[in-house]
Amino acid sequence: MIKTIDKQYSGVVEEKRSRFISNIFHVENINEVNEIIDRIKKKYYDSNHNVYAYRIEENNQIIERASDDGEPKKTAGAPILDIIKKQNLCNILVIVTRYFGGILLGTGGLVKAYSSCAQVALKEAKYIIQEKGYKLKIEVEYDNLEGFKYFLKTKKVNIIQYNYQKNVEIIAEVTNEQKEEILNKNNKYFKVLQIDILEQKYIKK
Repeated sequence: MIKTIDKQYSGVVEEKRSRFISNIFHVENINEVNEIIDRIKKKYYDSNHNVYAYRIEENNQIIERASDDGEPKKTAGAPILDIIKKQNLCNILVIVTRYFGGILLGTGGLVKAYSSCAQVALKEAKYIIQEKGYKLKIEVEYDNLEGFKYFLKTKKVNIIQYNYQKNVEIIAEVTNEQKEEILNKNNKYFKVLQIDILEQKYIKK
């Protein structure tokens, strides 16, 4: 299980005429991280620095990285990554954008400013617990649909969509425990015709 945030949050800090803007995101893979970083850099194209730190779990490994983006070494990205790790957060990307105000802050001032700006957004965030699960495509007969819907409702399964074809295909996100219950062919509420695992991912608990 991991602790993460549910969506994007932002915050602003001003220090000696420099303006710091933090944006934090829930992310699940490196591609998503890179896409967001590129998007933020384009959005704040006239800024002086776009510092970032992220920590994600991908392929059963924790991947973490920090970038000072031109600021003195370990004065920007590294302090932000330390905050992420101390709060035991994962699948999160923090980007802090700086507009230089003309007054040098010094190494200590930079660490304080970047850390404070990241904390402003993190204090606003809603934290959630996720556990490893699956995105499934489940096929049931029309006669079994209502019983299956009842099961999904009682188990609080996240339904993405229904596809009504020869049989009914349900795209759903499930925990490992929920998947095992669906696989139980003796379930009194429904009979599953086929289950396909579309991807393995983290599911909100």
